Amino acid sequence: MKRWVKKSLTAIVALVILTNLYIIVTKQFYVYTALWYNYENIDDWKIFSNRTIATANPEDLLRHSCYNSQTLNSKYIKLLKDYNTVSFLAIKDDSVIHEKYWEGYGPSSQSNSFSMAKSIVSILVGIAVDEGKIKSIEEPVAHYLPGFKNGDNAKLTIKNLLQMSAGFNWEESYSNPFSLTTEAYYGDNLKELANGLEVITEPGKTFDYQSCNQIILQQILEKAIGMQLSTYLSEKLWKPLQANHHASWSTDREDGDEKAFCCINSNARDFARIGILFLHKGNWKGKQIVSKEWVEKSITPAAINDEHGTPCNFYGLSWWLTKIKHKGTEHKVYYMRGVLGQYTFVIPDYQLVIVRLGEGRSKTLIGEHRADIYEYMKSILEAYCI
Repeated sequence: MKRWVKKSLTAIVALVILTNLYIIVTKQFYVYTALWYNYENIDDWKIFSNRTIATANPEDLLRHSCYNSQTLNSKYIKLLKDYNTVSFLAIKDDSVIHEKYWEGYGPSSQSNSFSMAKSIVSILVGIAVDEGKIKSIEEPVAHYLPGFKNGDNAKLTIKNLLQMSAGFNWEESYSNPFSLTTEAYYGDNLKELANGLEVITEPGKTFDYQSCNQIILQQILEKAIGMQLSTYLSEKLWKPLQANHHASWSTDREDGDEKAFCCINSNARDFARIGILFLHKGNWKGKQIVSKEWVEKSITPAAINDEHGTPCNFYGLSWWLTKIKHKGTEHKVYYMRGVLGQYTFVIPDYQLVIVRLGEGRSKTLIGEHRADIYEYMKSILEAYCI
C-alpha cells in the first residue's frame, strides 16, 4: 500500500474516532440520526413521533368548471419536474382549477410542511389573541416564560418572535450536523435547547430568520391555551376548515413537544385551505376563524430593517410577502414557505391560491425570495388566461 494512501486512511479513521468521541462526550446523539437519514426530506414524519391533528365533518373542495382544462407551458412542467415536485394545486374562486401529482403522491398523501408550519403557528397565536388568552403580542415573553426575565431576554416580546427579530444566539444552519437547527430537528428535547437561548442583539430592530423563535412560541401558546398545540390546531383550524384528512405534527419524542418551527404533515388540498382562509381575511364560509385584524397584521411588512439596513418589506408576522407581475401590473402576494420548496401562495387580486410541495427549489435568490416561486405562479396565471 502506498504511503499516501495509508496516511489518508489513518487520518480518516482518526477523524471518525474523534468525531464519535465528541458526540459521546457532548451527548449530541441526534447527530447519528441526522447522518443516518442524510438530512431532511418530505417523508420524515415517518421517522419521528407524531401527534394527530384531527378533522371533523370533512368536505371536499369544489371543482372549478375549468378543472385541469389547460396544459401548463412545457417550460413550467420541466421546472416542476426538475425541482422534484410531488404536488401542484391551484384554487381559483375557492374551487380547484388545476391539480397534478408525481412520484406516487396524491390528494391524500402526507408530506412535511417544514417552515410553512411557522405561518400556521402565527395563526394560532392570532386566535389566542382573539380569545383573550394572550393579551397582546406586545407582551414580554417573560410574562409566560420566567426564564426570560433577566438581562436582554427581558426586552423580548411575542411580536419580536413572530417578526423574526428576536436576536438570539442561534445560527440558522441546515447543512451542519452539529448546528442548533439540526439538533432541533433531530434531537429529543426542545425545551432544554430553548433554555440555552439568549438575546444578544436588541430585539425588534433587525430581521434575522431563526427557527428557535417558534420553539419559544410553542411554549408561550401552551401556557396561554392550556393544551397541546396539535389539539388547539385541530379545534381552531382543522375541524372548522373541514379538512379532508387528519394531519399530524411531529414531536421531539414520544409524548413530547411539537416541532413548532416545522413538521405539520398534510396534503396540498388541506394546506390550500389555509390560503383560502387568509384570502377571505380569516373567514371560512361565513364563520370568522381568526380576526380580519390579525390577517391584516400578518401580511403587513414588519416595521424593522433587514441586515443591510433596508426596510423589511418581505416579511410580516411569519408570512412572506412579495409581488408578481402579470399583464404589466404588479400584484400583491403573501405566502407560506418551507426549506425544500413547500409553498402556499395567495394572490388576492385574482382570488387565487397555489400550493406546491416537493423536495427542491431554486438556488437563485431574488431579494429574499427563491426564483422558482414566480414561475409557479406564472404557470397558472398564463395557462388559465387569468
